[in-house]
Amino acid sequence: MSRTSLRSSRTAVAAAVVVAVAACGGGDEPTGADPTTAGSLDTAGGVVTASSEVPSSSDGVGVALILKNTSNPFFVSMSDSARAEAEALGVELTVAAGTEDGDTDTQIAAIEDAVDRGDAGILITPNGDAVVPALEAAREAGLYTIALDTPPNPADAVDITFATDNRAAGVLIGEWTAATLEGAPATIAMLDLFDDQVISVDVQRDQGFLLGMGIIDEVDTSGNGEESPTGEYRGGEYEIVCHEATQGAVDGGRSAMEACLAQDPDVDVVYTINEPAAQGAFDALTAAGSAQDVIIVSVDGGCDPGLRLVSEGVIGATSQQYPGRMATLGMEAIAELAAGGDAPEVTPGLDFFDTGVSLVTDSPVDGVDSISVAEGREICWG
Repeated sequence: MSRTSLRSSRTAVAAAVVVAVAACGGGDEPTGADPTTAGSLDTAGGVVTASSEVPSSSDGVGVALILKNTSNPFFVSMSDSARAEAEALGVELTVAAGTEDGDTDTQIAAIEDAVDRGDAGILITPNGDAVVPALEAAREAGLYTIALDTPPNPADAVDITFATDNRAAGVLIGEWTAATLEGAPATIAMLDLFDDQVISVDVQRDQGFLLGMGIIDEVDTSGNGEESPTGEYRGGEYEIVCHEATQGAVDGGRSAMEACLAQDPDVDVVYTINEPAAQGAFDALTAAGSAQDVIIVSVDGGCDPGLRLVSEGVIGATSQQYPGRMATLGMEAIAELAAGGDAPEVTPGLDFFDTGVSLVTDSPVDGVDSISVAEGREICWG
């Protein structure tokens, strides 16, 4: 299939954020899946470290980094790390992003642009299933494709995914919540990502939390909200009063929390898909006069707002991811392949490359491994 034939008629790509990065400097070395341990790209135990050697034939290698959006600091961190690694490796990097979570049109256009430029590879945080045909076409055209953070559906639409084990991230905050409750009844609000499409990261975090709480014993990949609304968690009784979409944003978190409070003003546990949604939920709870009585948990672990919100008591605990590591290792993998090296392999026992997760809280509980906010700040989003 020719590169020219891959470009379909489409709207202008004015919404894309595109930046070409010249190759010229040096970058930071990432830590491994265990934030205190260094390793290699051989995936032994999921522990990884970017090589300090610049591939000799990386000149002229093009890589496209295609993000969900540029409003979430998580994706800004990915971009910053990718730029630093591009300079270190002598790679020409183009960065594009959707206008918001769920914007697949802009991502599709960016994928097609990468093919037209003759890039060596694509790093993408997919906004939805609609990007899959374009990714498959890019692979057919010879581009090595890596999903970061969010695998596509199906997962084999890309060559490999570098990501947090999102189910494990959810389990950690669920276990922490159950232990913190100490058997007290739990009235739970679930603030998810979407309600109009099924995204793996959304399902895995949501249902990982429920696994950790002991509310379910297996994940239903068809979507969220299939669990029993009442029953027993690990230690006491629970009621789930709502599943509301937030779009992963502060405004979405606030409106979702307001909708949940309208159903039951006595919510005392709030699961949130990410920390911007957690901030919005807290704002709604504050306006309702009940924030001080609610446990909020989340996933991401950024220095700000995530760890700041934990230190301020807004979030009780969060599962820290390492988006900079995802981007850095993805850049290195494509550069190594272009220089004739080997393709990366998945972490043993998983169908993706695990870039690690840590529970961050200043209120640790017995039986759940965690690090403090101070420790989290030392490695946040590395």
